[in-house]
Amino acid sequence: MNDVSTGEALTARLGARPGHFLLESGYHGNLWLADLDDLFRRPRALSPQVAELAQLISAYDVDGVCGPLTGGAFLASLVARELDLDFWWTERTSAPDAGSLYSAEYRLPLRTRLEGRRVAIVDDVVNAGSAVRATQDSVLAAGGSPVVVGALLTLGPSADPPAALSGLPVERLAHAHSELWDPATCPKCADGSPLTEPEAAPSS
Repeated sequence: MNDVSTGEALTARLGARPGHFLLESGYHGNLWLADLDDLFRRPRALSPQVAELAQLISAYDVDGVCGPLTGGAFLASLVARELDLDFWWTERTSAPDAGSLYSAEYRLPLRTRLEGRRVAIVDDVVNAGSAVRATQDSVLAAGGSPVVVGALLTLGPSADPPAALSGLPVERLAHAHSELWDPATCPKCADGSPLTEPEAAPSS
């Protein structure tokens, strides 16, 4: 698989839009995936990608799969089914604070006991990794051991995993380049460019 070309194909399929966006992580970025919510409309069409990601994750001898709502949980459920494993999800309980990095919180909605369980954390797309990081924190708080992160697509200025993932290995089907900036040093802010509303993002 050509990781770069596959990444470009996935971002095109997901309606990539350029601009100056405030991301959930608190970072500013130059890419928005406008059609991400459509990815799971027909789950069977995603079967080859789910099977490939599940095979990569199976090498880590996990006991279950956990993903953040919405897309990450949908994908985690499909991967768990493929591997015949337990499935858990997290949901966002607090919105990110403006200007604060990684301030959004995700929590396991049930009093799930994960003591001693090896958990794969799965998200559909990982950029700065805020939802994955918060899900990882919740799994740890419940006694579980996150051992791997899985994703269909990673974004970012390099193919290296974001620091937010605390050194966990990342298995992904593709990577595509995007830029991330701390708001304090964002070049678009320095140029006076306003933030782009996602629904108003240009198509090219």
